[in-house]
Amino acid sequence: MEEPVDVLIKRSIKEPEIIAKERYERLLRTLELKAPDRVPIGGIGGDIIPYYGGVTWYDLSYNYENENGERVLRAIIKFITEVPQDFPFISVPYGIQGSILAVAFSESEIFLKSTLPYLGPDLIRGPIHDLLQDKWTKWPGRELGIDYHPQFVGGMFLKPEEYKYLVDDPVGFINNAILPRACPSLGKPGSPQWNALLVSIGLIYQKIVNFTKFVFTEISKRGCVGFPITAAHTPADMIGDFMRNPTGAILDMRRYPDYFKAACEALVKPILKFATAIPPSLPVTLALIPLHLNEMLSPKLYNEFYWPYLKKIIYELLNKGYKIFMLIEGDHTPHLDTLLELPKGWGIGWFEKPKNFIKVWETLKGHTIVMGGVPTTLLISGTPEKIEEYVKNLLNNIKPEGGFIVAPTVMDLPKETPIANIRAFINAVEKYGKY
Repeated sequence: MEEPVDVLIKRSIKEPEIIAKERYERLLRTLELKAPDRVPIGGIGGDIIPYYGGVTWYDLSYNYENENGERVLRAIIKFITEVPQDFPFISVPYGIQGSILAVAFSESEIFLKSTLPYLGPDLIRGPIHDLLQDKWTKWPGRELGIDYHPQFVGGMFLKPEEYKYLVDDPVGFINNAILPRACPSLGKPGSPQWNALLVSIGLIYQKIVNFTKFVFTEISKRGCVGFPITAAHTPADMIGDFMRNPTGAILDMRRYPDYFKAACEALVKPILKFATAIPPSLPVTLALIPLHLNEMLSPKLYNEFYWPYLKKIIYELLNKGYKIFMLIEGDHTPHLDTLLELPKGWGIGWFEKPKNFIKVWETLKGHTIVMGGVPTTLLISGTPEKIEEYVKNLLNNIKPEGGFIVAPTVMDLPKETPIANIRAFINAVEKYGKY
């Protein structure tokens, strides 16, 4: 007997335009906090993409030309066709968020108009890493084996006594101090070495932009849809990710509270500058904001050093016409009520590992588009029968309200995830997720 997922696969091949229209309307109604025809499915990705497509993480990170690019394209098409979802996340060549580069180059109109609209702040790519020799990241085929996911490791590149310089001129200080320390191949700003490397980086970015456009043109022919998307960064996370490590940032909140707050305030303007490089367009343009330090902070520290500046960025983006897509890492339960300070329908909250997902839903339903709900551990080690039962019970509790996107709680499914379990997940949503 043909399963629902097989029907979706056949339809995406035979009638991609109809499938695309259905997915677009389904997502749009969900983003309006209305009930669509069915609960949208999203967020299935990670190590499973290259493994299922017969390529490596090295391929996804570096290969985007000639026959290698064709192999990557075929792998992506195979995945998005045979793992049908309404709200997929495909980044090719694979990138790691390099928002600090976006801040560093935020005063360059050429950079803002030619690069960010296509790559967002996922600016650190494999070939860019090779040129910069940046210490923030590790890559397959370089510091890692070819089948390992690229990793962000951060680093300590700001001295406590230098906060005053970051506050006075965040863009200038990042260019003159942080980048030379974290990216030793750049040399000194304005030197021949610096200028030559920037030209090389620009040429690489243009090749990546061209390949990215090509990939998304091709997958759109298979019924894949999406909305324009930009990205931003929480100031405290920028300090913790790129300058002081999370531990250093949290210690600084206690040791140098005034400087830390002033630095966060100073970073708001350049973050908004790159976040708005993609102008909003109707009906929806999303602004992606990942949260990193949130789980590590007590409510007191969160409300004093993290949330005020994140909230300011969110409100500025909302006022300019964007909706927010917040990737909420860790357990956000202690800070959940702060989201109710935002206006109804502000955007999507994708919750990674809340202790009680139903509590998240009960707190935010009718106010926030909630995404997640299916534990990644269940998809990895469960059985199709257990997955169907779990999804059935979840949707019975959540579905009647609308404003929900069902997804794994973590996007990065390992390659060992049984494809039968992913199919069971999609089948269950098709069976129990219709309104």
